[in-house]
Amino acid sequence: MPGPAPLLAEMAALAAAHAPVLRAPVRAFDIGGRPFTPDERPALMGVVNLSPDSWYQESVVTGPDAAVSRARLLAAQGALLVDIGAESTLAGATRVSPEQQVATLVPVVSALHGHGVLTSVETYAPAVAGAVLGAGASVVNLTGISREAEVYDAVAAHGAAVIICFVQGSNVREVSDLVLGDDPIPAMLDHFGPRIDRAVSLGVERILIDPGLGFYYGNLLDGPGRVRHQVKVFLNTFRLRALGWPVCHALPHASGFFGGEVRSAEPFFAVLAALGRTGLFRTHEVPRIRAVLDTLGAIAPGDISPA
Repeated sequence: MPGPAPLLAEMAALAAAHAPVLRAPVRAFDIGGRPFTPDERPALMGVVNLSPDSWYQESVVTGPDAAVSRARLLAAQGALLVDIGAESTLAGATRVSPEQQVATLVPVVSALHGHGVLTSVETYAPAVAGAVLGAGASVVNLTGISREAEVYDAVAAHGAAVIICFVQGSNVREVSDLVLGDDPIPAMLDHFGPRIDRAVSLGVERILIDPGLGFYYGNLLDGPGRVRHQVKVFLNTFRLRALGWPVCHALPHASGFFGGEVRSAEPFFAVLAALGRTGLFRTHEVPRIRAVLDTLGAIAPGDISPA
Protein backbone atom coordinates (compact mmCIF):
# COMPACT_ATOMS: atom_id res chain seq x y z
CA MET A 1 0.00 0.00 0.00
CA PRO A 2 1.45 3.45 -0.89
CA GLY A 3 2.51 5.84 1.83
CA PRO A 4 0.74 9.15 2.48
CA ALA A 5 2.38 11.19 -0.29
CA PRO A 6 1.75 8.74 -3.19
CA LEU A 7 -1.78 8.16 -1.86
CA LEU A 8 -2.50 11.89 -1.93
CA ALA A 9 -1.36 12.09 -5.55
CA GLU A 10 -3.49 9.07 -6.41
CA MET A 11 -6.52 10.68 -4.75
CA ALA A 12 -5.99 13.90 -6.70
CA ALA A 13 -5.81 11.99 -9.97
CA LEU A 14 -8.93 10.01 -9.06
CA ALA A 15 -10.92 13.17 -8.30
CA ALA A 16 -9.75 14.82 -11.51
CA ALA A 17 -10.65 11.80 -13.64
CA HIS A 18 -14.21 11.68 -12.28
CA ALA A 19 -14.86 15.34 -11.45
CA PRO A 20 -18.50 15.53 -12.69
CA VAL A 21 -19.70 12.59 -10.60
CA LEU A 22 -17.75 13.84 -7.58
CA ARG A 23 -20.08 16.85 -7.58
CA ALA A 24 -23.22 14.96 -8.56
CA PRO A 25 -26.08 15.16 -6.02
CA VAL A 26 -27.77 12.16 -4.42
CA ARG A 27 -31.30 11.85 -3.09
CA ALA A 28 -32.32 13.22 0.28
CA PHE A 29 -35.36 11.77 2.04
CA ASP A 30 -36.82 11.15 5.44
CA ILE A 31 -36.18 8.02 7.49
CA GLY A 32 -38.93 7.31 9.96
CA GLY A 33 -40.12 10.90 9.60
CA ARG A 34 -36.69 12.40 10.28
CA PRO A 35 -34.70 14.18 7.57
CA PHE A 36 -31.74 12.42 6.02
CA THR A 37 -29.74 14.89 3.92
CA PRO A 38 -26.42 13.15 3.21
CA ASP A 39 -24.94 15.89 1.04
CA GLU A 40 -25.48 18.44 3.82
CA ARG A 41 -24.58 16.27 6.82
CA PRO A 42 -23.67 12.57 6.81
CA ALA A 43 -25.46 10.47 9.41
CA LEU A 44 -24.51 7.66 11.78
CA MET A 45 -26.05 4.24 12.21
CA GLY A 46 -25.12 2.51 15.45
CA VAL A 47 -24.94 -1.26 15.85
CA VAL A 48 -26.57 -3.70 18.25
CA ASN A 49 -25.74 -7.39 17.84
CA LEU A 50 -28.08 -9.95 19.37
CA SER A 51 -25.89 -12.79 18.09
CA PRO A 52 -23.17 -14.03 20.47
CA ASP A 53 -21.09 -14.93 17.40
CA SER A 54 -20.45 -11.28 16.59
CA TRP A 55 -16.83 -10.67 17.52
CA TYR A 56 -17.08 -6.91 18.21
CA GLN A 57 -17.91 -7.41 21.86
CA GLU A 58 -18.82 -3.79 22.57
CA SER A 59 -21.89 -4.22 20.35
CA VAL A 60 -23.00 -7.65 21.60
CA VAL A 61 -25.94 -7.74 24.00
CA THR A 62 -27.34 -10.65 25.96
CA GLY A 63 -31.06 -10.07 25.63
CA PRO A 64 -33.85 -7.65 24.68
CA ASP A 65 -33.50 -5.35 27.70
CA ALA A 66 -29.78 -4.91 27.07
CA ALA A 67 -30.45 -4.35 23.36
CA VAL A 68 -32.95 -1.60 24.11
CA SER A 69 -30.58 0.06 26.58
CA ARG A 70 -27.65 0.01 24.16
CA ALA A 71 -29.76 1.31 21.27
CA ARG A 72 -31.09 4.18 23.36
CA LEU A 73 -27.53 5.05 24.38
CA LEU A 74 -26.36 5.04 20.75
CA ALA A 75 -29.23 7.32 19.78
CA ALA A 76 -28.35 9.68 22.60
CA GLN A 77 -24.72 9.67 21.40
CA GLY A 78 -25.78 10.88 17.96
CA ALA A 79 -26.90 7.91 15.87
CA LEU A 80 -29.76 8.73 13.51
CA LEU A 81 -30.80 5.09 13.69
CA VAL A 82 -29.61 1.79 15.12
CA ASP A 83 -28.97 -1.35 13.08
CA ILE A 84 -29.99 -4.56 14.86
CA GLY A 85 -29.07 -8.09 13.84
CA ALA A 86 -29.83 -11.56 15.19
CA GLU A 87 -27.41 -13.50 12.97
CA SER A 88 -23.72 -12.74 12.52
CA THR A 89 -22.28 -12.37 9.02
CA LEU A 90 -19.12 -14.28 10.01
CA ALA A 91 -18.66 -17.34 7.83
CA GLY A 92 -18.57 -19.80 10.74
CA ALA A 93 -21.37 -18.25 12.76
CA THR A 94 -24.42 -20.27 13.79
CA ARG A 95 -27.34 -20.03 11.40
CA VAL A 96 -30.46 -18.51 12.94
CA SER A 97 -33.80 -19.45 11.43
CA PRO A 98 -36.21 -16.69 10.32
CA GLU A 99 -38.59 -17.78 13.05
CA GLN A 100 -35.89 -17.41 15.71
CA GLN A 101 -34.86 -14.04 14.31
CA VAL A 102 -38.42 -12.75 14.41
CA ALA A 103 -38.86 -13.91 18.01
CA THR A 104 -35.61 -12.17 18.97
CA LEU A 105 -35.95 -8.96 17.00
CA VAL A 106 -39.60 -7.98 17.15
CA PRO A 107 -39.75 -7.24 20.91
CA VAL A 108 -36.63 -5.07 20.64
CA VAL A 109 -37.81 -3.17 17.57
CA SER A 110 -41.24 -2.65 19.09
CA ALA A 111 -39.81 -1.34 22.36
CA LEU A 112 -37.43 1.04 20.58
CA HIS A 113 -40.25 2.29 18.36
CA GLY A 114 -42.10 3.16 21.55
CA HIS A 115 -39.06 5.09 22.78
CA GLY A 116 -38.75 7.01 19.51
CA VAL A 117 -35.50 5.31 18.43
CA LEU A 118 -35.29 4.62 14.69
CA THR A 119 -34.20 1.10 13.82
CA SER A 120 -32.77 -0.78 10.89
CA VAL A 121 -32.74 -4.57 10.86
CA GLU A 122 -30.08 -6.57 9.04
CA THR A 123 -31.56 -9.59 7.30
CA TYR A 124 -31.87 -11.44 4.01
CA ALA A 125 -35.14 -13.22 4.93
CA PRO A 126 -38.42 -11.71 3.67
CA ALA A 127 -40.33 -13.07 6.68
CA VAL A 128 -37.99 -11.24 9.04
CA ALA A 129 -38.20 -8.02 7.01
CA GLY A 130 -42.00 -8.07 7.05
CA ALA A 131 -42.19 -8.77 10.77
CA VAL A 132 -39.79 -6.05 11.87
CA LEU A 133 -41.35 -3.46 9.59
CA GLY A 134 -44.69 -4.30 11.14
CA ALA A 135 -43.12 -3.78 14.56
CA GLY A 136 -41.90 -0.30 13.65
CA ALA A 137 -38.51 -0.66 11.93
CA SER A 138 -37.73 2.18 9.52
CA VAL A 139 -35.07 0.43 7.42
CA VAL A 140 -34.29 -3.05 6.14
CA ASN A 141 -30.56 -3.63 5.75
CA LEU A 142 -30.85 -6.21 2.97
CA THR A 143 -27.88 -8.60 2.92
CA GLY A 144 -29.11 -10.93 0.20
CA ILE A 145 -30.43 -11.07 -3.35
CA SER A 146 -32.70 -14.10 -3.55
CA ARG A 147 -36.35 -13.16 -2.93
CA GLU A 148 -35.41 -9.49 -2.75
CA ALA A 149 -38.65 -8.49 -4.54
CA GLU A 150 -40.61 -9.70 -1.51
CA VAL A 151 -38.52 -7.47 0.72
CA TYR A 152 -39.03 -4.48 -1.59
CA ASP A 153 -42.78 -5.07 -1.52
CA ALA A 154 -42.76 -4.99 2.28
CA VAL A 155 -40.53 -1.90 2.40
CA ALA A 156 -42.80 -0.05 -0.03
CA ALA A 157 -45.95 -1.04 1.87
CA HIS A 158 -44.55 0.46 5.08
CA GLY A 159 -43.05 3.58 3.48
CA ALA A 160 -39.67 2.46 4.83
CA ALA A 161 -36.12 2.60 3.45
CA VAL A 162 -33.89 -0.20 2.23
CA ILE A 163 -30.12 -0.55 2.22
CA ILE A 164 -29.23 -2.64 -0.81
CA CYS A 165 -25.96 -4.43 -0.04
CA PHE A 166 -23.52 -5.59 -2.69
CA VAL A 167 -23.18 -9.33 -2.30
CA GLN A 168 -21.87 -11.92 -4.76
CA GLY A 169 -24.02 -14.84 -3.68
CA SER A 170 -27.66 -15.40 -2.75
CA ASN A 171 -26.97 -13.86 0.67
CA VAL A 172 -24.09 -12.83 2.87
CA ARG A 173 -23.81 -16.29 4.43
CA GLU A 174 -23.44 -17.96 1.03
CA VAL A 175 -20.48 -16.28 -0.62
CA SER A 176 -17.20 -17.72 -1.90
CA ASP A 177 -14.62 -15.51 -3.65
CA LEU A 178 -15.14 -11.88 -4.61
CA VAL A 179 -14.63 -11.15 -8.32
CA LEU A 180 -14.42 -7.47 -9.17
CA GLY A 181 -11.29 -6.73 -11.18
CA ASP A 182 -8.72 -4.01 -10.55
CA ASP A 183 -11.38 -1.30 -10.65
CA PRO A 184 -14.30 -2.37 -8.43
CA ILE A 185 -16.73 0.36 -9.41
CA PRO A 186 -17.94 -0.77 -12.89
CA ALA A 187 -19.00 -4.16 -11.49
CA MET A 188 -20.75 -2.44 -8.59
CA LEU A 189 -22.60 -0.09 -10.91
CA ASP A 190 -23.73 -3.07 -12.98
CA HIS A 191 -24.80 -4.89 -9.82
CA PHE A 192 -26.73 -2.06 -8.20
CA GLY A 193 -28.42 -0.63 -11.30
CA PRO A 194 -30.92 -3.45 -11.95
CA ARG A 195 -31.59 -3.96 -8.24
CA ILE A 196 -32.38 -0.28 -7.76
CA ASP A 197 -34.64 -0.35 -10.81
CA ARG A 198 -36.46 -3.37 -9.37
CA ALA A 199 -36.93 -1.71 -6.01
CA VAL A 200 -38.23 1.53 -7.55
CA SER A 201 -40.60 -0.39 -9.84
CA LEU A 202 -42.09 -2.02 -6.74
CA GLY A 203 -42.70 1.32 -5.05
CA VAL A 204 -39.61 1.82 -2.89
CA GLU A 205 -38.82 5.52 -2.53
CA ARG A 206 -35.97 5.49 -0.02
CA ILE A 207 -32.80 3.64 -1.02
CA LEU A 208 -29.20 3.48 0.15
CA ILE A 209 -26.49 1.31 -1.39
CA ASP A 210 -23.79 -0.52 0.58
CA PRO A 211 -20.63 -1.83 -1.16
CA GLY A 212 -20.47 -4.70 1.35
CA LEU A 213 -17.01 -4.15 2.83
CA GLY A 214 -17.90 -6.02 6.01
CA PHE A 215 -18.67 -9.31 4.26
CA TYR A 216 -16.25 -12.23 4.39
CA TYR A 217 -15.22 -13.56 0.98
CA GLY A 218 -12.83 -16.47 0.77
CA ASN A 219 -10.18 -14.52 -1.14
CA LEU A 220 -10.31 -11.50 1.18
CA LEU A 221 -9.38 -13.13 4.47
CA ASP A 222 -5.77 -11.97 4.12
CA GLY A 223 -5.30 -8.80 6.21
CA PRO A 224 -3.29 -6.63 3.80
CA GLY A 225 -5.30 -7.74 0.78
CA ARG A 226 -8.58 -7.05 2.54
CA VAL A 227 -7.46 -3.59 3.68
CA ARG A 228 -6.21 -2.69 0.19
CA HIS A 229 -9.60 -3.62 -1.24
CA GLN A 230 -11.45 -1.66 1.44
CA VAL A 231 -9.34 1.48 0.97
CA LYS A 232 -9.80 1.34 -2.81
CA VAL A 233 -13.58 1.08 -2.46
CA PHE A 234 -13.77 3.84 0.17
CA LEU A 235 -11.88 6.34 -1.95
CA ASN A 236 -13.81 5.41 -5.10
CA THR A 237 -17.20 5.46 -3.37
CA PHE A 238 -18.09 8.85 -4.82
CA ARG A 239 -18.29 7.26 -8.27
CA LEU A 240 -21.38 5.35 -7.14
CA ARG A 241 -23.15 8.71 -6.93
CA ALA A 242 -23.85 8.20 -10.62
CA LEU A 243 -26.73 5.99 -9.45
CA GLY A 244 -28.36 8.94 -7.70
CA TRP A 245 -28.69 7.36 -4.24
CA PRO A 246 -26.56 7.79 -1.09
CA VAL A 247 -24.00 5.23 0.03
CA CYS A 248 -23.98 3.49 3.40
CA HIS A 249 -20.65 2.04 4.54
CA ALA A 250 -20.04 -0.47 7.32
CA LEU A 251 -16.73 0.63 8.84
CA PRO A 252 -14.22 -2.25 9.14
CA HIS A 253 -11.80 -3.17 11.89
CA ALA A 254 -8.48 -4.39 10.42
CA SER A 255 -7.64 -6.11 13.69
CA GLY A 256 -4.45 -7.55 12.18
CA PHE A 257 -3.06 -4.02 11.94
CA PHE A 258 -4.68 -2.34 14.93
CA GLY A 259 -4.37 -5.20 17.43
CA GLY A 260 -5.15 -3.94 20.92
CA GLU A 261 -6.12 -0.57 19.45
CA VAL A 262 -8.86 -2.09 17.29
CA ARG A 263 -11.39 0.46 18.53
CA SER A 264 -9.34 3.08 16.67
CA ALA A 265 -9.84 1.30 13.34
CA GLU A 266 -13.32 2.57 12.57
CA PRO A 267 -12.35 6.25 13.08
CA PHE A 268 -9.42 5.74 10.68
CA PHE A 269 -11.62 4.19 8.01
CA ALA A 270 -14.29 6.84 8.60
CA VAL A 271 -11.90 9.48 7.27
CA LEU A 272 -11.42 7.51 4.04
CA ALA A 273 -15.15 6.87 3.75
CA ALA A 274 -15.87 10.57 4.24
CA LEU A 275 -13.36 11.48 1.52
CA GLY A 276 -15.35 9.15 -0.75
CA ARG A 277 -18.54 11.08 0.12
CA THR A 278 -20.28 8.41 2.17
CA GLY A 279 -23.74 9.42 3.39
CA LEU A 280 -24.42 6.96 6.21
CA PHE A 281 -21.74 5.40 8.43
CA ARG A 282 -22.56 2.07 10.07
CA THR A 283 -20.40 1.97 13.18
CA HIS A 284 -19.92 0.26 16.52
CA GLU A 285 -18.17 3.41 17.75
CA VAL A 286 -20.75 6.19 17.47
CA PRO A 287 -19.09 8.84 19.70
CA ARG A 288 -15.70 8.38 18.03
CA ILE A 289 -17.10 8.57 14.49
CA ARG A 290 -19.26 11.55 15.39
CA ALA A 291 -16.13 13.36 16.57
CA VAL A 292 -14.33 12.52 13.32
CA LEU A 293 -17.19 13.76 11.15
CA ASP A 294 -17.67 16.91 13.24
CA THR A 295 -13.98 17.70 12.82
CA LEU A 296 -14.05 17.10 9.08
CA GLY A 297 -17.21 19.19 8.86
CA ALA A 298 -15.42 22.11 10.49
CA ILE A 299 -12.95 22.30 7.59
CA ALA A 300 -14.21 24.68 4.93
CA PRO A 301 -13.19 24.34 1.28
CA GLY A 302 -9.90 26.13 0.86
CA ASP A 303 -8.80 25.71 4.47
CA ILE A 304 -6.11 23.18 3.59
CA SER A 305 -4.83 24.85 0.42
CA PRO A 306 -1.71 27.00 0.61
CA ALA A 307 -2.29 30.73 0.37
